[in-house]
This record gives sequence, structure tokens and C-alpha cells, in this order.
Amino acid sequence: MDTEGIKLFVLAAEKLNISAAGRELGLPPAVASARLAKLERAVGADLLRRSTRKVALSTEGAEFLPFAKEILAQENAAMAAMGFGNEHVSGTLRFTASSTFAQQYIVPLVPEFLEMYPGINLDLRLSDMELDLIQGSFDLALRDAVLPDSNLKARKLADDRRIFCASPEYLAKWGTPKHLDDLHSHQLVAFKSQATIALVGPKGEKEQLNLRSSQNRLIIDDGLSYKIATMEGAGVALHALWSVHQELEVGSLVQVLPDYRMDAEPAVWLVYPKSNVLTAKVRVYIDFLVARIGREPPWLNAG
Repeated sequence: MDTEGIKLFVLAAEKLNISAAGRELGLPPAVASARLAKLERAVGADLLRRSTRKVALSTEGAEFLPFAKEILAQENAAMAAMGFGNEHVSGTLRFTASSTFAQQYIVPLVPEFLEMYPGINLDLRLSDMELDLIQGSFDLALRDAVLPDSNLKARKLADDRRIFCASPEYLAKWGTPKHLDDLHSHQLVAFKSQATIALVGPKGEKEQLNLRSSQNRLIIDDGLSYKIATMEGAGVALHALWSVHQELEVGSLVQVLPDYRMDAEPAVWLVYPKSNVLTAKVRVYIDFLVARIGREPPWLNAG
């Protein structure tokens, strides 16, 4: 089966315009129509319904489209595995990540990646509210959490830790907690869905902390605002080390309760759907982020 014809079909199905799809591939309209007709003869069905006014997918075309995309994905993956150069990797990569993490670590690397891979376009959807990978049709997502069993595949980008911290001004006013029970006399700040968290104490004992208790005065769903509120003295908060390591170094935040850790420490993961072929564009982006961030995570190598 002619993969160039399949590529033309996929473009035509997306644009609902055969001539426009042909132009993108450098084909005159007559050649594009002839190539599509050849593909339709090969599969034994009309894939597109043509009229003088519009083009639409046929029932058979709609059924064939996901297989056509997978054929192209497999071809790209095979070419990447065989060592073809960067110019052969192309397409739009839809990537979703925490906006707070992306601002610090992802976005500054974007110009370098685009220069390395001129055929790839990045469609970044950044939000501290987790976007659904499947429903959003994303190729790749960054998750900063304990990764549950799911219908996703994952590659670890880097380890992470959660630490309690507060501002020096807050601690001067309220005192420094030495034990978890001391937090009953402190104000707590929670990040979006944080509720009860499982902790391991200094002697290995398991403990629970309810962040939605009467001490919780503030809940925030934006990571940068969450950090700013902690720095301005709103209370004691549980932060990702990647988010606050610079503030800890300069002293605008102070770690408290250092002997307590989460029972299941999170990590930073790059995840993609199990049902998707790991395409060349996704593979090179994962490798790029691992090389630039994962080999020496700034938050684990600070100081």
C-alpha cells in the first residue's frame, strides 16, 4: 500500500479538501486526485465522497482513518529507529503540562527544540488543572504525581519530593513546628485537590494529615499563586521540591518538618496513551526533555 497515498488521504480527511492536501504535499490537483483514486482501488472502497461543492468522509473512510494514521505513525517510528535525520521527523505534537512546571523548565527549552527539529510544531496546553490526555487528544503529557495504574504508558523524567515549608516571617510570628501535631496550632495552605495525605514520620511511623481541617484557611489551584501565598506568609504548605528549591536556597522559604516524607513520593512523568504508537515526534521530544532536564534535575542537584 502506498504510504504517500495514505498521507494524502489523512490530510484530505483533516482538511476536507483534496486540492489543499495535495498542495501541502507538493502535488498538483490532478495528481492528488489520481493518487487518492489509486488508494481507494487498493482498499476496495470509496474513502471520500466528492461533489462539486464539498468533500466528506465516507463511512468506509471514517473506519479506515485511524488505521491510516497508525500506518504513518509506524512508518515514522521505524524511520527514527533506523537513524534517519531530524529533517524526517515532522508533525504537530500536542503536549499538556503543569503551567507552573512548564514556565520554569519546559518553555525556556522550546526555541532549542524547534531549531533541532524544524519539521515539528509544538501545541502546548499548559494548566495546573490536569487536562485529560485521551479526551484532549494529546500526544504526550507531563504528570507530577504518584502515577496510578491506568491506560497510560510512562517514562520517568525525574524524581521529586514534597516538603513542608513556610516563610521566615510566618515562622517568626507563629513559631516553627517540630512535630506533625504542632500543625494543629498553625494555618495551612492546600493546593487544589490536596486533602488527606499519608506521611512517614522520623521513626518510620505512618501518619495522616488532613489539609481540609479547620486550620486550612486557603485552597489554591494555581501553582505560582500557591507558592507566592506561602512566601507572603499565608501558612505552612506542602510544595514540590522542583517548585521551591530556588526559594529555599535564597531563604525566602524555609523547610519545616524535614523528618516527615510522603508515604509514596511522587515523581515527574512523561505519559502517553497505551493505545498510541510511540511516534517519532513523541520519541524525540521525550528524549530531548530527559536529556535537558532528567539527567541532572536542577531541584535535586541544587547547591
